[in-house]
Amino acid sequence: MLIRIDPDTDAPLFAQIADSVRADAAAGRLAPGDRLPAARDVAAALGVNVHTVLRGYQELRDEGLLDMRRGRGAVVTDAAASLASLHRDVRALAARARALGLSPDSLSSLVKEATRDR
Repeated sequence: MLIRIDPDTDAPLFAQIADSVRADAAAGRLAPGDRLPAARDVAAALGVNVHTVLRGYQELRDEGLLDMRRGRGAVVTDAAASLASLHRDVRALAARARALGLSPDSLSSLVKEATRDR
């Protein structure tokens, strides 16, 4: 697993870390039961503060994607399988929209509208 950040963007580093892990789970590169690297190791590799990494991990814990326990580290939960399934659905939807000639912006607008309809 490779956690990626871009220091040149306005997005907070902890959010980029969480987004990177979320993307790996959605793409199926992380499965339930997988352990994430220790926060200290990630912080050293990325050149960021360990608390930045922990905040990203905590965001994922709050979403239910990670289980964090002292001594066990951060472990991916069963939510990763659901996220990967949703990712496949989204890719299929995007392919269908392309086939219909719908622009990415139009598809995005449709999805945003659908999420507001509760």
